[in-house]
Amino acid sequence: MTDPNNAPLSYTVRRATSDDAEIIIEYNARLAFETENMILDRAVLLPGVRTALSDEKIARYYVAVNETGDVIGQTMVTYEWSDWRNGTLWWFQSVYVREDARGKGIFRALFERVVEEGKREGAVGFRLYAVAENEVALSTYKRLGMERTHYIVLEI
Repeated sequence: MTDPNNAPLSYTVRRATSDDAEIIIEYNARLAFETENMILDRAVLLPGVRTALSDEKIARYYVAVNETGDVIGQTMVTYEWSDWRNGTLWWFQSVYVREDARGKGIFRALFERVVEEGKREGAVGFRLYAVAENEVALSTYKRLGMERTHYIVLEI
């Protein structure tokens, strides 16, 4: 008998639309709590997500959707101009995969879609930042070919 928890998952990756705002807000809230034990203010999250969904110059979201239409994973991309490279770096942010879908290639599919589109659109590199203690996420990113850099993130 096949273990249903290990069965292959059927899903597709697409650009998110305004119809995905509520689940993106939910997943962003879960992400903050799971990784940083932080409770985000949904009154701030809602317009933040809606703004990003409405203007690709600010950001774009990608979602993985299962065969029943449920969003099971997401990432957001933002952009940074690099004068050193004379091009745009794409930053992965808001990476979240629903708990029951983890370990099934969902983030890999999101990652590959973003990298494919980014290269086609002239991105000169891809970056992300992660919580330093999140070893599971870090090992996933390393398996995808990402490496630690000598940079650190500072914030006011």
